[in-house]
Amino acid sequence: QVQVVESGGGLVQPGGSLTLSCAASGSMFGMYTMGWYRQAQGKQRELVASITIFSTTNYTDSVKGRFTISRDNAKNTVYLQMNSLKPEDTAVYYCNAGIGVPTYWGQGTQVTVSS
Repeated sequence: QVQVVESGGGLVQPGGSLTLSCAASGSMFGMYTMGWYRQAQGKQRELVASITIFSTTNYTDSVKGRFTISRDNAKNTVYLQMNSLKPEDTAVYYCNAGIGVPTYWGQGTQVTVSS
């Protein structure tokens, strides 16, 4: 069973920055597409960003130019650098790992953007 653990959430003021980290256990990390999802209160979970095994990235329109996803296969870790944060970015952020389909989920980390 692959364990996925997110970290790095917290409270930040509008315009601020945070970096989320996600570590996945096991020896197959380099084979996974990794994704960051978020779920705001009362809303459906949405894909924020993803990165393939070839480091091809994809972003939802609302975060393009502000968020950057990256991976370090040697550390079994994926990152989400979030800049110019807005109150509407407030959500629980979840990390996901999978081959073809999202399979392994973390427990989530809360990001709150508020003054």
